[in-house]
Amino acid sequence: MVVFYSTLVLSVIGLAAGLFLAYSAEVFKVQEDPRLKKLLEILPGVNCGACGYPGCEGYAKAVLKGEAPTDRCLPGKKSNVEEKIKSILSE
Repeated sequence: MVVFYSTLVLSVIGLAAGLFLAYSAEVFKVQEDPRLKKLLEILPGVNCGACGYPGCEGYAKAVLKGEAPTDRCLPGKKSNVEEKIKSILSE
């Protein structure tokens, strides 16, 4: 009988913890700007740091916040990344 009660108690604790974690995940969900994914697709992805930011994702986040100009990506100059960034920001 002890095994049955132990299993029951652990099951209830596990269910309660799972429900609490599911609720917490919904309450503290972080909304990400959908333009970030588009910016990461057009950036070259070399993570060289030539723009002054730690990788392409850092640069894309700074551009979205308005902290960085759109012409800092040196590897993307040949593929007109600056114009593509401006078009995404104007959407």
